[in-house]
Amino acid sequence: MGEGASSSSKKSRKPDYSRFTQQELPACKPILTPQWVVTVFIFLGIVFIPIGLASLSASEKVVEIVHRYDEHCAPTNYTQPDLAYHDRIAFIRNNKSNKTCIRTLTVPKKMKHPIYVYYQLNNFYQNHRRYVKSRNDEQLRDPNFKGDLKKTCAPEDMNGNEPVIPCGLIAWSLFNDTYGFSIKDKGLPINRKNISWPSDKKHKFGSKVFPKNFQKGSLIGGGALNESIPMSEQEDLQVWLRTAALPVFRKLYGKIEHDLEANENITVVIQNNYNTYTFEGKKSLVLSTTTWIGGKNKFLGIAYLTVGGICLFVAIIFILMYVIKPRPFGDPAYLSWNLNPSGN
Repeated sequence: MGEGASSSSKKSRKPDYSRFTQQELPACKPILTPQWVVTVFIFLGIVFIPIGLASLSASEKVVEIVHRYDEHCAPTNYTQPDLAYHDRIAFIRNNKSNKTCIRTLTVPKKMKHPIYVYYQLNNFYQNHRRYVKSRNDEQLRDPNFKGDLKKTCAPEDMNGNEPVIPCGLIAWSLFNDTYGFSIKDKGLPINRKNISWPSDKKHKFGSKVFPKNFQKGSLIGGGALNESIPMSEQEDLQVWLRTAALPVFRKLYGKIEHDLEANENITVVIQNNYNTYTFEGKKSLVLSTTTWIGGKNKFLGIAYLTVGGICLFVAIIFILMYVIKPRPFGDPAYLSWNLNPSGN
């Protein structure tokens, strides 16, 4: 009997007793009294409301020019929407039509450099599942890539028996409108370097990978690429390949490194090449300064003010309830962890 008992005890899987394994370590178990709850809500309101006001103030200091040009740069003689729609499509598809368009922008306030130049597209769903998957990241960084492109890039995978580099629908639909700026017939240079993420240039796009057979099929989607420039330096493509989550988005085109004075007139020469007319999309040119919060965006400030206001409102309601109709407190001694502090 003694030997059997000793052998059974050796086989036991019961762990050694410890306060950690038995969850008996000291723990913070606050009691949410009205005073404590009201204090927390007031604190959140006091913190959130100034942050919201500061965010809104920073957003208001951003000077922004947004100019939609797709309708002005595709002339039509028709007033009926259906006829104008087809007329603009015929215009943008005609390689012989003059796509040069001149627009004038007026600076509303002084804009300090750097001034960021964006193009904005509306009704363009870059987040479509098939569109997002239509790329091959390994091909973009590895010059020796020989894998199958059909699964990820079809129908823009091969040109005859040769692979398309870069493959896929995202690259194929590369935005290719161009902008030139001048003030009083004096050119305003745009810095188009360092517009993509440094991590993309360094890790996602190879310095020994060059475009090949790109936009040489029967159907041209967007802009072409210089085959003598490696993918790591094709910053327009890198910006475009970082797909947007919403159907209205902006992408960085370049930076103006000079201040613009109030009421100055900027002449913009636009090459209206990109076809957004078939899916009734919109194209806009955006010039914007930035502050510590980034570009113009009121959402963050409004969100902070809303949450802060709700917290103060709830705190006031709790105070009124506590003063007008107070309730007696229960005895904390009857709480389970006070009745059985050891947990046994």
